[in-house]
Amino acid sequence: MKDLEFEQKRSLSRLEAADQLSALADALRHGNNVELELGPGRLSLRIPDEVQIEIEVEVGDGQMELEVELKWATG
Repeated sequence: MKDLEFEQKRSLSRLEAADQLSALADALRHGNNVELELGPGRLSLRIPDEVQIEIEVEVGDGQMELEVELKWATG
C-alpha cells in the first residue's frame, strides 16, 4: 500500500512544460528539498543525493509519450 500518491494531468504549452522541468532540475541541482508548484498548491519533497532514473518512450495510437521517473528510498 502506498503512503501517498499524487497525480496531475493538464495541458501546457511547450514553454510552460520546459519551465516546470527547468524548475525541477534547478531544485535537484542546488539542494535536496524540492518544491513543486501544482496548480493552486505546492508539494515539498526531500530528495537524497542519489536517485534512480527511468526514461521511457512509447509510440502508438497516434501519440508519443515520454516518461521520466525518479525513485529513491524513503528510509
